[in-house]
Amino acid sequence: MEQPEGNSVVESAYAPEDITAHEVVESYYLETMEGLFFAVKGLEHPPDRWIAVLRYVPDPVMGDREKNGITCRRLYRFAEQEHWIEETCPRYREYDPVFGVMLQGVPRNRVRRIYSPRRQFQRLMQRSDKSALEEDVVSFLSVLQKKAEVPVSSLGITGSVLIGMHTENSDMDVAVFGERSCKRVHRALRGLLKDGGEENLIRLDAEGMEELYAQRVVDTKMGFREFADLENHKANQGRFRGRTWFVRFIKEPGETKERYGSCRYKALGRTRVHASVADDAEAIFTPCRYLLSGVKNVEGQRVPEPGEIVSFRGRFCEQARNGDRVMASGTLEQVRDSRGNVRHRLLLGNLSEDTMIVLR
Repeated sequence: MEQPEGNSVVESAYAPEDITAHEVVESYYLETMEGLFFAVKGLEHPPDRWIAVLRYVPDPVMGDREKNGITCRRLYRFAEQEHWIEETCPRYREYDPVFGVMLQGVPRNRVRRIYSPRRQFQRLMQRSDKSALEEDVVSFLSVLQKKAEVPVSSLGITGSVLIGMHTENSDMDVAVFGERSCKRVHRALRGLLKDGGEENLIRLDAEGMEELYAQRVVDTKMGFREFADLENHKANQGRFRGRTWFVRFIKEPGETKERYGSCRYKALGRTRVHASVADDAEAIFTPCRYLLSGVKNVEGQRVPEPGEIVSFRGRFCEQARNGDRVMASGTLEQVRDSRGNVRHRLLLGNLSEDTMIVLR
């Protein structure tokens, strides 16, 4: 069994009363009373629970990492998460009246600990006994902080390093918070990847791209060459000191118009469209958004046509740019605001067949 490298888990964990509910957004982790670990998704959450997806569960037979003496297993696939919850802890999946679907989530009274990416980065910066992986992720964020000239408080460490279940081969998952800092870090990354200003920081090489494709092939309905063409231009992933990294760019809750309940969502069915990207200003963020023009339904639900593509999955970030003609397949949703105004969007990421590719 692979053992975690570090013991920072205790330092990164906080009791629910130590962190305000407003602070808990995309990239934070929650530990439940049963010892389950959920990754928080998005910025909009009900007053009594956080919308989150199951990541790690206790498993003494198939587990490959250990935490507090308990062997755990990572659940990679959405269908696997759903099945585990349904069979073992159905309280962590319920119908949400605002989003109009069954969603995974954690009731706030079932949270044992909250893991803060920002506080973890700040704590690891001060520690002298960091593991090799922890040392590398702190150095990586320090490079970004200095190059982009953003506050340390806008950067965070998420994923397995946040909750203390990383191994020597784990990737480096980090987050940037706040629209201004996100744009500055993204711009800095594009520069570093283009001009090689940091010798340890590079784009994914051929081996790295093959590894990424292998991770996503179940959820990626395209060939490797097409996949690599889409991923090669992105600035949110690469290698640092030989380790794969992924950056999640996250707005602060106060920087978005949406509040939980301010809009109601209704799934209308599956559809596939061809469209042009009219505005990619929010393509780097999680959730990401692409405003569309020239939309044409080519399969499935045909009326009405969506005005935007939205996804809560990091793999759809930076997928297309202004002026690109794209083909996208997902769930057509009706969005009704508190004044009764209606618009429509195409939601990607809920099903493995969801896709978005640039048409050449």
